[in-house]
Amino acid sequence: MDERLTRRARVHAALGEPARLAIVDRLVPGDASPGELAQELGIATNLLAHHVRVLQDAGLVRRVPSEGDRRRSYVQLRMEDPLVRAAIAPAATDSVGGRRVVFVCTHNSARSQLAAASWARLSPVPVACAGTHPAARVHPGAVAAGRRHGLRLGRARTAHVDQVLAPADLVVAVCDNAHEELDAGLSRLHWSIPDPVRVGTDEAFDAAYDEITRRIHILTDAPPRPAPVLEVN
Repeated sequence: MDERLTRRARVHAALGEPARLAIVDRLVPGDASPGELAQELGIATNLLAHHVRVLQDAGLVRRVPSEGDRRRSYVQLRMEDPLVRAAIAPAATDSVGGRRVVFVCTHNSARSQLAAASWARLSPVPVACAGTHPAARVHPGAVAAGRRHGLRLGRARTAHVDQVLAPADLVVAVCDNAHEELDAGLSRLHWSIPDPVRVGTDEAFDAAYDEITRRIHILTDAPPRPAPVLEVN
């Protein structure tokens, strides 16, 4: 039997259980730790572990270690896989709802800046970015990556979350450290994006940009399109 057909059958079989479908729906807009999934969905931790293993075995999700608290891991959809994208409906809920989106990372020097610039290109919804421990400037690697992808970050400035966040904002933490440091009572999405600054190569910055942009397309339900050059201040 055709291998792709066999894999499709495994994917659909895994999604044929309501609890696993609820887990996948929850992961469409953002990643979550097993503990967060268990609490939000009201599933016992041992049963949740079983469901996550089934989804992993079907190639729908993976677990990634936190770059902050190494004792933690996050479950994320394998949305780079066309078969997974085809099997999963668009975002199950309207996460944005017209609110301003604020992307947050630790230093507000790379991932959050690229995310805000990419969002501004794809959506009319207002956007900003901030850091829990902002750097003095946007990282040169992020500026160069933005230039390669049609974004100008040369005049972008960093800011602390306390200077930026408003009560109605939709917060998207694009790094593990920021997600784990933000107030637990602050409602937010979390995207576990590896820190390109740690690696420092063009490939690392481009990979972060690609993953961020893929997730923005999902959250905005926006089709990919050619992008004009924008300046983010």
